[in-house]
Amino acid sequence: MPIKTLRFASPRHLNQLYGNKPANLAKAESAFNVRIEEKDDTLNIEGDASEIARAGDFFELLNEGRTQGLSISQTDYDNTMAAILRGESGQMREVYRDPLVLRFRRTSIVPKTLNQKRYLQYIQKNDIVFGVGPAGTGKTYLAVAAALSALTAGQVEKLILTRPAVEAGEALGFLPGDLQEKILPYLRPLYDALYDMLGPEETARLLEKNIIEIAPLAYMRGRTLSNAYVILDEAQNTTPEQMMMFLTRLGDRARMIVTGDITQIDLPRAKVSGLKQALHILGGIEGIELFYFDHKDVVRHPLVGAIIEAYERFQTEQG
Repeated sequence: MPIKTLRFASPRHLNQLYGNKPANLAKAESAFNVRIEEKDDTLNIEGDASEIARAGDFFELLNEGRTQGLSISQTDYDNTMAAILRGESGQMREVYRDPLVLRFRRTSIVPKTLNQKRYLQYIQKNDIVFGVGPAGTGKTYLAVAAALSALTAGQVEKLILTRPAVEAGEALGFLPGDLQEKILPYLRPLYDALYDMLGPEETARLLEKNIIEIAPLAYMRGRTLSNAYVILDEAQNTTPEQMMMFLTRLGDRARMIVTGDITQIDLPRAKVSGLKQALHILGGIEGIELFYFDHKDVVRHPLVGAIIEAYERFQTEQG
C-alpha cells in the first residue's frame, strides 16, 4: 500500500496539531480509512492513494494554522476534519492560508484560535458583525483591534466604543463620584484594550481630539454615525428598542461590531434582551454576519472554559 510521510517543525509542534491525544490520531485513522504512525517529527500515512491525499490535506492545513501561531483546539480539529470529509478542503485552505496580524505601535495582535481568525475575517468583509460568546473568547478585544486597525489605516475617521450602563448588582446612583466617574467602571474594559494597543498617552491624545470616543449607549441616540467604526459591547444588556436605535445610527462609510454574551444578561427578568432578539431577526441579511464562539474558544485560564461548560450543563438541566 502507498505511504506518505509528512515532516513537521518538531515533535512538540506535531503533538500540538492533534492536542497530544492519541485518540485524535485514531479518530483521523477511522475517518480517512488510513493507518497513521507517528515517529518524532514525522507522520507516516498508509492507505489508498485518495484517502492518503485527504488525510495529508487535513494535517497540512492544521500545520499551516499552527505555524501562524494559532492554537489548534479540539473544535478546530473536529471541524477541519469534517470539512475535509465533505470535500471542502479548498474553503478551509482559504481560512488557514494567510497569517492575519494586526500591527500597532506597541504590539501586534494575532488570533489565537481558528475561530478568532474567522471572526476577524468576517469583520473585514461585512459592514455589521455580531460576535456572540462567553467571556474570554476575545470577541471584544479583537473587535477593538480590528476597528483600531481600520482607523490607523485611514479607512475610517473615527472610532466609537459604547456600552449600555446597566446595573450588575450595584445601583448606579449609589456609586461614588460624578456621572463620568459613575460610568467609568462600565467602560473600563474598552480603555484597557486601547491601552494595550496604543498605550495610555496615545489613547489620551486620540480621546482629546475626539478621534476615539468612549461613551454610554444612551449618548448614541439621535446621532448619525458616518465614516466611523462603532463597537457596541455587552449588547446582551440592551433592550430591543436600544438595539434598534443603535443599529439604525449606521451612516455612510460606517461599520459596526456588536459583541455580547447571552448567558450573562443583567436586565430585569421581565425585559427581553435586544441582542437575543436581533440574532433571531437579522440572520440572512447580506452584509450582516452573526458569529458565535463557545466555551472551547476561551483563551483565558483553561479552567474558565470548564467553568462555563459546567454552568451551561446546569442551566440546560434546570430548563
